[in-house]
Amino acid sequence: MEKLREHFSRIRVPKGGDKVYKDECMFSFDTPESETGLYICLNSFFGWSKEYVAKYSERSGNCVFLHIKRIKRELPPEKEPEPDKKIARLAIGVEGGFNPDANKKKFEYEDTNSVVILPAFDVIPLPNPDLPELVQQSINGVLKAESALHLAEVEAAAGAWDGEIRQVTKHADSLQQLDNGVKIPPNGWKCEECDKTDNLWLNLTDGKILCGRRQLDGSGGNNHAVEYYQKTKYPLAVKLGTITQDGNADVYSYDEDDMVLDPNLVKHLAHFGINVKVMEKTEKTMLELEIDYNQRAWEWSRLTESGAKLLPKFGPGYTGMKNLGNSCYVNSVMQVLFTVPNFMERYFVNGPSILEGYQGNNPADDFNIQMFKLSHGLLSGRYSVEPPNINLEEAVDTDDLQPGISPVMFRTLVGRGHAEFSTKKQQDAMEFLEHILKMTSCNSAGVTDPGNCFKFEVEDKFVCSASNKVRYVTRPDQYLPLPVPVDEAVNKEEVAAYQARKAEAQASQVVM
Repeated sequence: MEKLREHFSRIRVPKGGDKVYKDECMFSFDTPESETGLYICLNSFFGWSKEYVAKYSERSGNCVFLHIKRIKRELPPEKEPEPDKKIARLAIGVEGGFNPDANKKKFEYEDTNSVVILPAFDVIPLPNPDLPELVQQSINGVLKAESALHLAEVEAAAGAWDGEIRQVTKHADSLQQLDNGVKIPPNGWKCEECDKTDNLWLNLTDGKILCGRRQLDGSGGNNHAVEYYQKTKYPLAVKLGTITQDGNADVYSYDEDDMVLDPNLVKHLAHFGINVKVMEKTEKTMLELEIDYNQRAWEWSRLTESGAKLLPKFGPGYTGMKNLGNSCYVNSVMQVLFTVPNFMERYFVNGPSILEGYQGNNPADDFNIQMFKLSHGLLSGRYSVEPPNINLEEAVDTDDLQPGISPVMFRTLVGRGHAEFSTKKQQDAMEFLEHILKMTSCNSAGVTDPGNCFKFEVEDKFVCSASNKVRYVTRPDQYLPLPVPVDEAVNKEEVAAYQARKAEAQASQVVM
């Protein structure tokens, strides 16, 4: 305890506004689950791996650290938590959205904590009732605080890619409902124009039940509901099968051309004898269908390479990056960028000089430090080690063998203050590359900008139509567009068939 007392003046208790980096090392991707755990400074609240903590302590004079070592254990089937929640948002890695960990093994975690005093790495196991009150408060504050990286993710998630927020329909208080004696049963519906028994919509003006729109792939209904609107101009319809006991359902407004909210839906349904308290949801909502379609046929299946077993590779240059919630554009750009020799030389080969020259107050705010950290994570092979005694061909879940690194700290920094890249919305990879190249240039004072390898000069030729005189103008550029004409496609028949189906669907002018 005497060694601990020597450093009392440099021990702090986290306060509001203090960022606590307890998930990951500032210079590497080591975490509490790493072999040597994570050391959190009880003064700055920065997290450090064992590789970097001694150097940091020597430079800063901070010698007291909370050491967290986390052990991960797989849960047996009988101890697994409740099934994953149903997807309800068009988002990845955020509440209610696609869960990247769905259908994966479940684990429990056990933390072993201790106080470590440098430079000798003296260890005081926790809990310890003999610790001074100040140290106890500091440790408790760190353990209870929301981590800085988690707070950054929550902030970014506020703008996550999602279904558009539905607006209250203008017909909510003025909808005309005919007293025609129509009463709708709680089930057993059928389109009044064909034999469809699913994708049925109830017109809230006269109680007509008709099928919905035909989808681009030929599925769905026969357009009878929209055709009925074109004849009658009755504006609102509710999708049967989506009505819940709390009075929620899919409502479409034809003249507003959008899905809408109807705050008077319970009253409008009661007009046709529908008691929402006895209704059961039997069909997917339009949002759920859109999610399923994207997941099954387009984006999600392509991202996950559904139907194919992918075997992970290990070693230097074979480290993946986790999807943080629509961060594919970040991952693809940075993984390609760190195959470019100039960037490998600047941030990976010369990485030690970047660390030696760092004089800032917070490594999470330093672009060059975070570029070094990312390059080291991707190229060193430290986070891509093949497990012993594993047959990759026979492994059931190969994803856990190569989990990749999580670039939260990097993305938070490069997106800070940017209207688009600070959110979890989908973005354009080319625009992000331009953004990174600008940041690289701004942070290359005194050294060669590695982004120079992309720069070239474009010469434009102008000819005067009257005098035939010629002028040449040059301008710098860093990317060359490469238009690919459709008539050069090698799969012209498939393209033509797709365009025909698309034109047919658009010509039908259906909206549901």
